[in-house]
Amino acid sequence: MTTPSSQADALADELIRLGFDRSPIGASLHGIPGYDALVGDPSAAADEASRLHALELDRRADAVDKGTVSAQDAITLAVVSQQAQTMVDRIDSKMAEYTVTDLFVGPAAGLLTMLPMTALPTEQKARDYLTRLRALPEYLEAFAVRHREGVAAGRVPVAHLVQAAVAHLDRYLGASPEDDALRRPQPPAGIAESFVAERDRIIDEVVRPAFAKYREVLAGELAQHGRPAEKAGLTWLPGGDELYGRLSRVHTTTDRTAEELHQTGLDLIDSLFGEFAEIGSRVFGTKDVQEIFTRLREDPALRWSSEEEMLSSARTAIERAEAEAPKWFGRLPSHSCKVEPVPAAEAPGAPMAYYLPPSLDGQRAGTYFANTYQPGERYRHTSEVTAFHEAVPGHHFQLTIAGELQDLPLLRRLADVNAYVEGWGLYCERLADEMGLYSGDIARLGMLALDATRAGRLVVDTGLHAKGWSRQQAVDYMTENVPMPQLEIATEVDRYIAYPGQALSYMVGRLEIQRIRAAAEKALGSRFDIRTFHDLVIGSGPLPLTVLDQVVNEWAAR
Repeated sequence: MTTPSSQADALADELIRLGFDRSPIGASLHGIPGYDALVGDPSAAADEASRLHALELDRRADAVDKGTVSAQDAITLAVVSQQAQTMVDRIDSKMAEYTVTDLFVGPAAGLLTMLPMTALPTEQKARDYLTRLRALPEYLEAFAVRHREGVAAGRVPVAHLVQAAVAHLDRYLGASPEDDALRRPQPPAGIAESFVAERDRIIDEVVRPAFAKYREVLAGELAQHGRPAEKAGLTWLPGGDELYGRLSRVHTTTDRTAEELHQTGLDLIDSLFGEFAEIGSRVFGTKDVQEIFTRLREDPALRWSSEEEMLSSARTAIERAEAEAPKWFGRLPSHSCKVEPVPAAEAPGAPMAYYLPPSLDGQRAGTYFANTYQPGERYRHTSEVTAFHEAVPGHHFQLTIAGELQDLPLLRRLADVNAYVEGWGLYCERLADEMGLYSGDIARLGMLALDATRAGRLVVDTGLHAKGWSRQQAVDYMTENVPMPQLEIATEVDRYIAYPGQALSYMVGRLEIQRIRAAAEKALGSRFDIRTFHDLVIGSGPLPLTVLDQVVNEWAAR
Protein backbone atom coordinates (compact mmCIF):
# COMPACT_ATOMS: atom_id res chain seq x y z
CA MET A 1 0.00 0.00 0.00
CA THR A 2 1.13 3.53 -0.76
CA THR A 3 1.76 6.18 1.88
CA PRO A 4 -1.65 7.63 2.88
CA SER A 5 -2.23 11.19 1.71
CA SER A 6 -4.75 12.16 4.39
CA GLN A 7 -6.11 11.21 7.79
CA ALA A 8 -9.04 9.49 6.06
CA ASP A 9 -6.68 7.43 3.89
CA ALA A 10 -4.63 6.48 6.97
CA LEU A 11 -7.73 5.19 8.74
CA ALA A 12 -8.77 3.30 5.62
CA ASP A 13 -5.35 1.68 5.33
CA GLU A 14 -5.34 0.69 9.00
CA LEU A 15 -8.77 -0.90 8.68
CA ILE A 16 -7.96 -2.88 5.57
CA ARG A 17 -4.75 -4.18 7.17
CA LEU A 18 -6.90 -5.36 10.07
CA GLY A 19 -9.11 -7.14 7.56
CA PHE A 20 -6.13 -8.76 5.86
CA ASP A 21 -4.81 -9.92 9.25
CA ARG A 22 -8.17 -11.64 9.77
CA SER A 23 -8.24 -13.09 6.24
CA PRO A 24 -4.69 -13.37 4.87
CA ILE A 25 -5.67 -15.92 2.22
CA GLY A 26 -8.09 -13.34 0.84
CA ALA A 27 -5.22 -10.83 0.81
CA SER A 28 -3.16 -13.28 -1.25
CA LEU A 29 -5.97 -13.76 -3.74
CA HIS A 30 -6.10 -9.99 -4.15
CA GLY A 31 -2.35 -10.00 -4.82
CA ILE A 32 -1.47 -8.08 -1.63
CA PRO A 33 2.14 -8.83 -0.53
CA GLY A 34 3.12 -9.75 3.00
CA TYR A 35 0.37 -12.27 3.79
CA ASP A 36 1.26 -15.29 1.67
CA ALA A 37 2.61 -17.42 4.53
CA LEU A 38 -0.33 -16.78 6.88
CA VAL A 39 -3.74 -18.37 7.39
CA GLY A 40 -5.25 -16.18 10.12
CA ASP A 41 -6.43 -16.80 13.66
CA PRO A 42 -10.12 -17.74 14.02
CA SER A 43 -9.96 -17.96 17.84
CA ALA A 44 -12.42 -16.08 20.05
CA ALA A 45 -9.54 -14.11 21.57
CA ALA A 46 -8.36 -12.92 18.16
CA ASP A 47 -11.93 -12.01 17.23
CA GLU A 48 -12.28 -9.89 20.36
CA ALA A 49 -9.02 -8.06 19.68
CA SER A 50 -10.16 -7.31 16.12
CA ARG A 51 -13.54 -6.18 17.39
CA LEU A 52 -12.02 -3.65 19.78
CA HIS A 53 -9.68 -2.37 17.06
CA ALA A 54 -12.59 -1.93 14.63
CA LEU A 55 -14.62 -0.02 17.22
CA GLU A 56 -11.66 2.28 17.84
CA LEU A 57 -11.28 2.96 14.11
CA ASP A 58 -14.99 3.76 13.86
CA ARG A 59 -14.66 6.19 16.77
CA ARG A 60 -11.65 7.89 15.19
CA ALA A 61 -13.39 8.22 11.82
CA ASP A 62 -16.45 9.73 13.49
CA ALA A 63 -14.27 12.23 15.35
CA VAL A 64 -12.85 13.77 12.16
CA ASP A 65 -14.37 17.19 11.41
CA LYS A 66 -16.16 16.52 8.12
CA GLY A 67 -16.21 20.21 7.32
CA THR A 68 -12.42 20.24 6.95
CA VAL A 69 -11.94 17.35 4.53
CA SER A 70 -12.30 16.92 0.76
CA ALA A 71 -15.34 15.29 -0.82
CA GLN A 72 -13.38 12.10 -1.51
CA ASP A 73 -12.09 11.98 2.07
CA ALA A 74 -15.64 12.39 3.36
CA ILE A 75 -16.67 9.35 1.29
CA THR A 76 -13.65 7.42 2.56
CA LEU A 77 -14.55 8.21 6.19
CA ALA A 78 -18.11 7.00 5.60
CA VAL A 79 -16.77 3.76 4.12
CA VAL A 80 -14.37 3.32 7.07
CA SER A 81 -17.24 3.68 9.55
CA GLN A 82 -19.51 1.26 7.69
CA GLN A 83 -16.79 -1.33 7.16
CA ALA A 84 -15.66 -1.14 10.79
CA GLN A 85 -19.25 -1.61 11.94
CA THR A 86 -19.59 -4.51 9.51
CA MET A 87 -16.52 -6.19 11.00
CA VAL A 88 -18.00 -5.85 14.49
CA ASP A 89 -21.35 -7.25 13.32
CA ARG A 90 -19.64 -10.20 11.63
CA ILE A 91 -17.65 -11.00 14.77
CA ASP A 92 -20.68 -10.62 17.02
CA SER A 93 -22.70 -12.94 14.76
CA LYS A 94 -20.50 -15.83 16.02
CA MET A 95 -20.55 -17.57 12.63
CA ALA A 96 -17.28 -19.38 13.37
CA GLU A 97 -19.14 -21.41 15.98
CA TYR A 98 -22.05 -22.78 13.95
CA THR A 99 -21.04 -22.43 10.28
CA VAL A 100 -20.25 -25.97 9.18
CA THR A 101 -21.04 -26.62 5.52
CA ASP A 102 -19.57 -27.73 2.19
CA LEU A 103 -20.14 -24.18 0.90
CA PHE A 104 -17.04 -21.97 0.70
CA VAL A 105 -18.00 -20.14 3.91
CA GLY A 106 -17.21 -23.30 5.90
CA PRO A 107 -13.67 -23.59 7.34
CA ALA A 108 -12.51 -26.65 5.40
CA ALA A 109 -14.46 -25.88 2.23
CA GLY A 110 -13.07 -22.35 2.28
CA LEU A 111 -9.50 -23.62 2.36
CA LEU A 112 -10.12 -26.14 -0.40
CA THR A 113 -11.78 -23.45 -2.54
CA MET A 114 -9.35 -20.56 -2.04
CA LEU A 115 -5.91 -22.13 -1.66
CA PRO A 116 -5.96 -23.81 -5.09
CA MET A 117 -6.49 -20.35 -6.64
CA THR A 118 -3.21 -19.07 -5.20
CA ALA A 119 -0.64 -17.93 -7.77
CA LEU A 120 3.03 -18.81 -7.13
CA PRO A 121 4.99 -16.72 -9.66
CA THR A 122 8.12 -16.34 -7.50
CA GLU A 123 10.29 -18.60 -5.37
CA GLN A 124 9.33 -16.62 -2.25
CA LYS A 125 5.60 -17.06 -2.90
CA ALA A 126 6.16 -20.78 -3.45
CA ARG A 127 8.03 -21.07 -0.14
CA ASP A 128 5.33 -19.06 1.60
CA TYR A 129 2.73 -21.47 0.24
CA LEU A 130 4.56 -24.34 1.94
CA THR A 131 4.64 -22.37 5.20
CA ARG A 132 0.91 -21.74 4.88
CA LEU A 133 0.25 -25.46 4.33
CA ARG A 134 2.21 -26.28 7.49
CA ALA A 135 -0.05 -23.93 9.45
CA LEU A 136 -3.31 -25.64 8.46
CA PRO A 137 -3.47 -28.09 11.40
CA GLU A 138 -3.46 -25.25 13.94
CA TYR A 139 -6.00 -23.32 11.89
CA LEU A 140 -8.43 -26.24 11.64
CA GLU A 141 -7.98 -27.07 15.32
CA ALA A 142 -8.86 -23.47 16.20
CA PHE A 143 -12.11 -23.86 14.30
CA ALA A 144 -12.78 -27.14 16.09
CA VAL A 145 -12.43 -25.24 19.37
CA ARG A 146 -14.88 -22.57 18.12
CA HIS A 147 -17.39 -25.28 17.17
CA ARG A 148 -17.10 -26.78 20.66
CA GLU A 149 -17.63 -23.34 22.18
CA GLY A 150 -20.71 -23.00 20.05
CA VAL A 151 -22.10 -26.31 21.27
CA ALA A 152 -21.49 -25.24 24.88
CA ALA A 153 -23.42 -22.00 24.23
CA GLY A 154 -26.24 -23.74 22.34
CA ARG A 155 -25.17 -22.22 19.01
CA VAL A 156 -25.01 -25.48 17.05
CA PRO A 157 -24.74 -26.15 13.30
CA VAL A 158 -27.38 -27.71 11.08
CA ALA A 159 -27.08 -31.50 11.03
CA HIS A 160 -27.46 -32.11 7.29
CA LEU A 161 -24.91 -29.38 6.51
CA VAL A 162 -22.46 -31.07 8.86
CA GLN A 163 -23.02 -34.26 6.88
CA ALA A 164 -22.42 -32.35 3.64
CA ALA A 165 -19.14 -30.98 5.04
CA VAL A 166 -18.08 -34.50 6.03
CA ALA A 167 -18.94 -35.79 2.55
CA HIS A 168 -16.88 -32.97 1.01
CA LEU A 169 -13.89 -33.91 3.15
CA ASP A 170 -14.36 -37.57 2.25
CA ARG A 171 -14.18 -36.62 -1.44
CA TYR A 172 -11.01 -34.66 -0.80
CA LEU A 173 -9.35 -37.33 1.34
CA GLY A 174 -10.36 -40.07 -1.09
CA ALA A 175 -9.03 -38.29 -4.17
CA SER A 176 -5.89 -39.49 -5.90
CA PRO A 177 -2.76 -37.33 -5.47
CA GLU A 178 -3.03 -35.92 -8.98
CA ASP A 179 -6.58 -34.73 -8.18
CA ASP A 180 -5.62 -33.07 -4.88
CA ALA A 181 -6.69 -29.42 -5.26
CA LEU A 182 -3.91 -28.22 -2.95
CA ARG A 183 -1.33 -29.49 -5.46
CA ARG A 184 -2.77 -27.25 -8.16
CA PRO A 185 -0.70 -24.06 -7.62
CA GLN A 186 2.46 -24.35 -9.70
CA PRO A 187 5.88 -22.93 -8.69
CA PRO A 188 8.45 -21.25 -10.95
CA ALA A 189 10.26 -23.73 -13.17
CA GLY A 190 13.60 -23.26 -11.44
CA ILE A 191 12.46 -24.77 -8.13
CA ALA A 192 9.77 -27.12 -9.38
CA GLU A 193 11.49 -30.39 -8.43
CA SER A 194 12.40 -29.47 -4.86
CA PHE A 195 9.11 -27.62 -4.31
CA VAL A 196 6.94 -30.51 -5.49
CA ALA A 197 8.77 -32.99 -3.28
CA GLU A 198 8.40 -30.83 -0.18
CA ARG A 199 4.81 -29.86 -1.00
CA ASP A 200 3.77 -33.47 -1.45
CA ARG A 201 5.45 -34.46 1.80
CA ILE A 202 3.66 -31.69 3.72
CA ILE A 203 0.30 -32.53 2.16
CA ASP A 204 0.68 -36.26 2.88
CA GLU A 205 2.16 -35.97 6.38
CA VAL A 206 0.66 -32.73 7.71
CA VAL A 207 -2.28 -31.41 5.72
CA ARG A 208 -4.31 -34.52 4.96
CA PRO A 209 -4.05 -35.81 8.55
CA ALA A 210 -5.24 -32.38 9.74
CA PHE A 211 -8.27 -32.49 7.46
CA ALA A 212 -8.95 -36.08 8.58
CA LYS A 213 -8.78 -34.98 12.23
CA TYR A 214 -11.15 -32.08 11.57
CA ARG A 215 -13.48 -34.46 9.74
CA GLU A 216 -13.60 -36.66 12.84
CA VAL A 217 -14.53 -33.64 14.96
CA LEU A 218 -17.43 -32.96 12.62
CA ALA A 219 -18.59 -36.56 12.34
CA GLY A 220 -17.78 -37.70 15.87
CA GLU A 221 -18.61 -34.63 17.94
CA LEU A 222 -20.68 -32.05 16.09
CA ALA A 223 -23.07 -34.21 14.10
CA GLN A 224 -24.83 -35.47 17.22
CA HIS A 225 -25.54 -31.89 18.32
CA GLY A 226 -26.71 -30.64 14.93
CA ARG A 227 -30.14 -29.05 14.80
CA PRO A 228 -32.66 -30.68 12.45
CA ALA A 229 -33.74 -29.31 9.08
CA GLU A 230 -37.02 -28.31 10.73
CA LYS A 231 -35.05 -25.76 12.77
CA ALA A 232 -32.50 -24.67 10.20
CA GLY A 233 -32.69 -20.90 10.75
CA LEU A 234 -30.89 -18.65 13.21
CA THR A 235 -34.09 -17.84 15.08
CA TRP A 236 -33.83 -21.30 16.69
CA LEU A 237 -30.46 -20.44 18.28
CA PRO A 238 -30.03 -18.54 21.57
CA GLY A 239 -30.12 -14.86 20.65
CA GLY A 240 -30.73 -15.91 17.06
CA ASP A 241 -32.92 -12.96 16.12
CA GLU A 242 -30.15 -10.55 17.13
CA LEU A 243 -27.59 -12.63 15.22
CA TYR A 244 -29.75 -12.44 12.10
CA GLY A 245 -30.32 -8.72 12.55
CA ARG A 246 -26.58 -8.15 12.55
CA LEU A 247 -26.02 -10.27 9.45
CA SER A 248 -28.93 -8.62 7.65
CA ARG A 249 -27.33 -5.24 8.34
CA VAL A 250 -23.97 -6.55 7.10
CA HIS A 251 -25.36 -7.75 3.79
CA THR A 252 -27.86 -4.95 3.01
CA THR A 253 -26.12 -1.90 4.60
CA THR A 254 -29.62 -0.91 5.75
CA ASP A 255 -31.72 -1.34 8.88
CA ARG A 256 -34.73 -2.74 7.04
CA THR A 257 -36.54 -5.28 9.17
CA ALA A 258 -37.00 -8.93 8.32
CA GLU A 259 -40.75 -8.34 8.01
CA GLU A 260 -40.22 -5.50 5.49
CA LEU A 261 -37.82 -7.59 3.42
CA HIS A 262 -40.13 -10.60 3.51
CA GLN A 263 -43.09 -8.54 2.23
CA THR A 264 -40.95 -6.92 -0.48
CA GLY A 265 -40.10 -10.37 -1.77
CA LEU A 266 -43.72 -11.49 -1.79
CA ASP A 267 -44.78 -8.36 -3.70
CA LEU A 268 -42.02 -8.79 -6.28
CA ILE A 269 -42.98 -12.41 -6.90
CA ASP A 270 -46.56 -11.28 -7.61
CA SER A 271 -45.40 -8.69 -10.15
CA LEU A 272 -43.02 -11.14 -11.83
CA PHE A 273 -45.83 -13.60 -12.42
CA GLY A 274 -47.38 -11.01 -14.76
CA GLU A 275 -44.14 -10.77 -16.75
CA PHE A 276 -43.86 -14.57 -16.93
CA ALA A 277 -47.40 -14.70 -18.33
CA GLU A 278 -46.65 -12.06 -20.99
CA ILE A 279 -43.46 -13.63 -22.33
CA GLY A 280 -44.65 -17.21 -21.73
CA SER A 281 -47.66 -16.59 -23.95
CA ARG A 282 -45.32 -15.75 -26.82
CA VAL A 283 -42.93 -18.64 -26.24
CA PHE A 284 -45.20 -21.46 -25.04
CA GLY A 285 -48.68 -20.23 -26.03
CA THR A 286 -49.93 -20.06 -22.43
CA LYS A 287 -50.26 -17.46 -19.69
CA ASP A 288 -50.53 -20.08 -16.95
CA VAL A 289 -47.42 -19.44 -14.85
CA GLN A 290 -47.21 -22.92 -13.38
CA GLU A 291 -47.46 -24.42 -16.87
CA ILE A 292 -44.68 -22.05 -18.01
CA PHE A 293 -42.58 -23.18 -15.03
CA THR A 294 -43.21 -26.81 -15.93
CA ARG A 295 -42.08 -26.23 -19.50
CA LEU A 296 -38.95 -24.42 -18.32
CA ARG A 297 -38.13 -27.23 -15.90
CA GLU A 298 -39.01 -30.25 -18.01
CA ASP A 299 -38.38 -29.40 -21.65
CA PRO A 300 -35.31 -31.49 -22.56
CA ALA A 301 -34.38 -28.97 -25.24
CA LEU A 302 -33.68 -26.46 -22.44
CA ARG A 303 -31.06 -28.69 -20.78
CA TRP A 304 -27.36 -28.82 -21.53
CA SER A 305 -25.79 -31.83 -23.17
CA SER A 306 -22.18 -31.23 -22.11
CA GLU A 307 -19.80 -29.14 -20.05
CA GLU A 308 -18.22 -27.62 -23.14
CA GLU A 309 -21.61 -26.53 -24.48
CA MET A 310 -22.27 -24.65 -21.22
CA LEU A 311 -18.90 -22.90 -21.33
CA SER A 312 -19.21 -22.02 -25.02
CA SER A 313 -22.58 -20.38 -24.44
CA ALA A 314 -21.19 -18.29 -21.58
CA ARG A 315 -18.22 -17.16 -23.66
CA THR A 316 -20.47 -16.15 -26.57
CA ALA A 317 -22.76 -14.08 -24.33
CA ILE A 318 -19.79 -12.32 -22.72
CA GLU A 319 -18.23 -11.49 -26.11
CA ARG A 320 -21.55 -9.99 -27.24
CA ALA A 321 -21.76 -7.88 -24.07
CA GLU A 322 -18.18 -6.66 -24.41
CA ALA A 323 -18.89 -5.49 -27.96
CA GLU A 324 -21.96 -3.47 -26.90
CA ALA A 325 -20.56 -2.08 -23.64
CA PRO A 326 -18.84 1.08 -24.99
CA LYS A 327 -22.28 2.53 -25.79
CA TRP A 328 -23.23 2.26 -22.11
CA PHE A 329 -19.94 2.73 -20.26
CA GLY A 330 -17.20 5.30 -20.68
CA ARG A 331 -14.79 3.42 -18.41
CA LEU A 332 -13.93 -0.17 -19.38
CA PRO A 333 -11.81 -2.80 -17.59
CA SER A 334 -8.26 -3.41 -18.77
CA HIS A 335 -8.80 -7.03 -19.79
CA SER A 336 -11.51 -9.44 -20.93
CA CYS A 337 -13.17 -11.92 -18.60
CA LYS A 338 -11.95 -15.53 -18.54
CA VAL A 339 -14.47 -18.39 -18.34
CA GLU A 340 -13.68 -21.64 -16.51
CA PRO A 341 -15.65 -24.52 -14.93
CA VAL A 342 -16.03 -24.71 -11.15
CA PRO A 343 -13.38 -27.20 -9.94
CA ALA A 344 -14.89 -30.70 -9.80
CA ALA A 345 -14.26 -31.28 -6.08
CA GLU A 346 -16.21 -28.14 -5.09
CA ALA A 347 -18.92 -28.34 -7.76
CA PRO A 348 -21.57 -30.50 -5.99
CA GLY A 349 -22.03 -27.92 -3.20
CA ALA A 350 -21.16 -24.80 -5.18
CA PRO A 351 -23.60 -22.22 -6.58
CA MET A 352 -24.45 -22.36 -10.28
CA ALA A 353 -21.83 -19.70 -11.05
CA TYR A 354 -19.55 -17.16 -9.41
CA TYR A 355 -16.91 -14.58 -10.29
CA LEU A 356 -13.36 -14.29 -8.94
CA PRO A 357 -11.96 -10.78 -9.43
CA PRO A 358 -8.45 -10.24 -10.77
CA SER A 359 -5.54 -9.99 -8.39
CA LEU A 360 -4.10 -6.51 -8.02
CA ASP A 361 -0.61 -7.78 -8.86
CA GLY A 362 -1.75 -8.86 -12.32
CA GLN A 363 -1.05 -12.56 -11.72
CA ARG A 364 -4.68 -13.65 -12.15
CA ALA A 365 -7.29 -12.31 -14.56
CA GLY A 366 -10.92 -11.84 -13.60
CA THR A 367 -12.60 -15.22 -14.04
CA TYR A 368 -16.21 -16.36 -14.38
CA PHE A 369 -16.70 -19.87 -13.00
CA ALA A 370 -19.68 -21.82 -14.37
CA ASN A 371 -20.85 -24.89 -12.44
CA THR A 372 -20.83 -27.69 -15.01
CA TYR A 373 -21.62 -30.46 -12.49
CA GLN A 374 -24.43 -32.66 -13.88
CA PRO A 375 -24.99 -30.48 -16.99
CA GLY A 376 -28.08 -32.45 -17.98
CA GLU A 377 -29.78 -31.15 -14.82
CA ARG A 378 -29.00 -27.48 -15.59
CA TYR A 379 -30.92 -25.08 -17.79
CA ARG A 380 -29.96 -23.29 -20.98
CA HIS A 381 -32.31 -20.35 -20.53
CA THR A 382 -30.41 -18.94 -17.52
CA SER A 383 -26.98 -19.09 -19.17
CA GLU A 384 -27.02 -15.60 -20.70
CA VAL A 385 -28.44 -13.77 -17.70
CA THR A 386 -25.93 -15.46 -15.39
CA ALA A 387 -23.05 -14.41 -17.61
CA PHE A 388 -24.30 -10.80 -17.70
CA HIS A 389 -24.53 -10.79 -13.88
CA GLU A 390 -21.27 -12.49 -13.04
CA ALA A 391 -19.12 -11.22 -15.89
CA VAL A 392 -20.06 -8.44 -18.34
CA PRO A 393 -21.33 -5.86 -17.59
CA GLY A 394 -21.74 -7.20 -14.06
CA HIS A 395 -19.07 -8.19 -11.57
CA HIS A 396 -16.20 -8.25 -14.06
CA PHE A 397 -16.72 -4.59 -14.98
CA GLN A 398 -17.52 -3.57 -11.42
CA LEU A 399 -14.73 -5.34 -9.52
CA THR A 400 -12.00 -5.09 -12.16
CA ILE A 401 -12.54 -1.35 -12.55
CA ALA A 402 -12.63 -0.90 -8.75
CA GLY A 403 -9.27 -2.64 -8.46
CA GLU A 404 -7.81 -0.27 -11.05
CA LEU A 405 -8.78 2.96 -9.19
CA GLN A 406 -5.20 3.81 -8.27
CA ASP A 407 -6.12 7.23 -6.83
CA LEU A 408 -8.28 5.69 -4.08
CA PRO A 409 -7.08 4.00 -0.88
CA LEU A 410 -7.13 0.22 -1.02
CA LEU A 411 -10.17 -0.02 1.26
CA ARG A 412 -12.20 1.96 -1.27
CA ARG A 413 -11.19 -0.47 -4.01
CA LEU A 414 -11.79 -3.69 -2.09
CA ALA A 415 -14.47 -2.88 0.51
CA ASP A 416 -16.78 -5.81 1.21
CA VAL A 417 -20.20 -4.25 0.54
CA ASN A 418 -22.43 -7.11 -0.54
CA ALA A 419 -25.52 -5.03 -1.33
CA TYR A 420 -23.49 -2.84 -3.68
CA VAL A 421 -21.65 -5.74 -5.33
CA GLU A 422 -24.60 -8.10 -5.76
CA GLY A 423 -27.06 -5.26 -6.32
CA TRP A 424 -24.98 -4.16 -9.31
CA GLY A 425 -24.87 -7.72 -10.67
CA LEU A 426 -28.65 -8.00 -10.47
CA TYR A 427 -29.10 -4.49 -11.90
CA CYS A 428 -27.03 -5.63 -14.89
CA GLU A 429 -29.42 -8.50 -15.60
CA ARG A 430 -32.15 -5.97 -16.44
CA LEU A 431 -29.65 -3.53 -17.96
CA ALA A 432 -28.67 -6.28 -20.40
CA ASP A 433 -32.23 -6.22 -21.75
CA GLU A 434 -31.98 -2.43 -22.23
CA MET A 435 -28.70 -3.05 -24.07
CA GLY A 436 -30.36 -5.59 -26.39
CA LEU A 437 -28.06 -8.41 -25.26
CA TYR A 438 -30.56 -11.24 -24.85
CA SER A 439 -30.79 -13.57 -27.81
CA GLY A 440 -34.58 -13.96 -27.56
CA ASP A 441 -37.59 -14.57 -25.33
CA ILE A 442 -36.24 -17.87 -24.01
CA ALA A 443 -33.26 -15.98 -22.62
CA ARG A 444 -35.61 -13.30 -21.23
CA LEU A 445 -37.51 -16.02 -19.40
CA GLY A 446 -34.12 -16.88 -17.90
CA MET A 447 -33.82 -13.25 -16.79
CA LEU A 448 -37.23 -13.50 -15.12
CA ALA A 449 -36.29 -16.83 -13.56
CA LEU A 450 -33.27 -15.31 -11.85
CA ASP A 451 -35.28 -12.21 -10.88
CA ALA A 452 -37.74 -14.57 -9.20
CA THR A 453 -34.85 -16.37 -7.52
CA ARG A 454 -33.61 -13.13 -5.93
CA ALA A 455 -37.13 -12.06 -4.93
CA GLY A 456 -37.63 -15.55 -3.51
CA ARG A 457 -34.42 -15.15 -1.57
CA LEU A 458 -35.92 -12.22 0.35
CA VAL A 459 -38.88 -14.41 1.27
CA VAL A 460 -36.97 -17.59 2.06
CA ASP A 461 -33.96 -16.10 3.88
CA THR A 462 -36.22 -14.15 6.22
CA GLY A 463 -38.58 -17.10 6.40
CA LEU A 464 -35.83 -19.43 7.57
CA HIS A 465 -33.92 -17.12 9.89
CA ALA A 466 -36.63 -14.82 11.28
CA LYS A 467 -39.90 -16.72 10.93
CA GLY A 468 -38.71 -20.22 11.82
CA TRP A 469 -39.42 -21.92 8.50
CA SER A 470 -38.20 -25.47 8.02
CA ARG A 471 -35.88 -26.37 5.18
CA GLN A 472 -38.79 -28.11 3.44
CA GLN A 473 -40.97 -24.99 3.69
CA ALA A 474 -38.20 -23.06 1.98
CA VAL A 475 -37.78 -25.69 -0.75
CA ASP A 476 -41.56 -25.79 -1.31
CA TYR A 477 -41.80 -22.00 -1.63
CA MET A 478 -38.97 -21.86 -4.15
CA THR A 479 -40.43 -24.79 -6.10
CA GLU A 480 -43.80 -23.05 -6.40
CA ASN A 481 -42.51 -19.58 -7.22
CA VAL A 482 -39.17 -20.00 -8.98
CA PRO A 483 -38.61 -22.10 -12.14
CA MET A 484 -35.27 -23.51 -11.01
CA PRO A 485 -34.25 -27.17 -11.30
CA GLN A 486 -34.77 -29.17 -8.12
CA LEU A 487 -31.02 -29.76 -7.91
CA GLU A 488 -30.37 -26.02 -7.74
CA ILE A 489 -33.29 -25.27 -5.41
CA ALA A 490 -31.91 -27.68 -2.82
CA THR A 491 -28.42 -26.21 -3.17
CA GLU A 492 -29.80 -22.65 -2.99
CA VAL A 493 -31.78 -23.28 0.18
CA ASP A 494 -28.81 -24.92 1.86
CA ARG A 495 -26.76 -21.87 0.87
CA TYR A 496 -29.27 -19.56 2.60
CA ILE A 497 -29.14 -21.75 5.70
CA ALA A 498 -25.34 -21.79 5.79
CA TYR A 499 -24.83 -18.10 4.92
CA PRO A 500 -27.59 -16.12 6.69
CA GLY A 501 -28.42 -12.71 5.28
CA GLN A 502 -26.22 -12.89 2.19
CA ALA A 503 -29.19 -13.75 -0.02
CA LEU A 504 -30.82 -10.43 0.92
CA SER A 505 -28.09 -8.35 -0.69
CA TYR A 506 -29.05 -8.92 -4.33
CA MET A 507 -32.55 -7.50 -4.53
CA VAL A 508 -32.05 -4.86 -1.85
CA GLY A 509 -29.05 -3.54 -3.78
CA ARG A 510 -30.74 -3.75 -7.20
CA LEU A 511 -33.85 -1.90 -6.06
CA GLU A 512 -31.75 0.85 -4.50
CA ILE A 513 -29.55 1.31 -7.61
CA GLN A 514 -32.69 1.49 -9.74
CA ARG A 515 -34.23 4.05 -7.35
CA ILE A 516 -31.04 6.16 -7.39
CA ARG A 517 -30.93 6.06 -11.20
CA ALA A 518 -34.61 7.05 -11.49
CA ALA A 519 -34.06 9.99 -9.14
CA ALA A 520 -31.04 11.16 -11.17
CA GLU A 521 -32.99 10.84 -14.44
CA LYS A 522 -35.82 12.91 -12.98
CA ALA A 523 -33.45 15.56 -11.62
CA LEU A 524 -31.40 15.89 -14.81
CA GLY A 525 -34.03 15.29 -17.49
CA SER A 526 -32.49 15.48 -20.96
CA ARG A 527 -29.05 16.12 -19.44
CA PHE A 528 -28.95 12.62 -17.91
CA ASP A 529 -26.23 10.51 -19.54
CA ILE A 530 -26.28 6.77 -18.89
CA ARG A 531 -22.58 6.31 -19.57
CA THR A 532 -21.65 8.97 -17.02
CA PHE A 533 -24.08 7.50 -14.49
CA HIS A 534 -22.63 4.00 -14.84
CA ASP A 535 -19.07 5.32 -14.65
CA LEU A 536 -19.96 7.10 -11.42
CA VAL A 537 -21.62 4.06 -9.85
CA ILE A 538 -18.74 1.68 -10.60
CA GLY A 539 -16.00 4.30 -10.64
CA SER A 540 -16.14 5.15 -6.94
CA GLY A 541 -15.31 1.70 -5.57
CA PRO A 542 -17.74 -0.43 -3.52
CA LEU A 543 -19.98 1.92 -1.51
CA PRO A 544 -22.65 1.38 1.16
CA LEU A 545 -26.03 2.13 -0.40
CA THR A 546 -26.57 5.30 1.63
CA VAL A 547 -23.19 6.64 0.53
CA LEU A 548 -23.85 5.72 -3.12
CA ASP A 549 -27.12 7.65 -2.92
CA GLN A 550 -25.29 10.69 -1.60
CA VAL A 551 -22.59 10.50 -4.28
CA VAL A 552 -25.12 10.34 -7.13
CA ASN A 553 -27.30 13.08 -5.62
CA GLU A 554 -24.31 15.42 -5.41
CA TRP A 555 -23.36 14.61 -9.02
CA ALA A 556 -26.90 15.35 -10.19
CA ALA A 557 -26.94 18.61 -8.22
CA ARG A 558 -23.70 19.71 -9.89
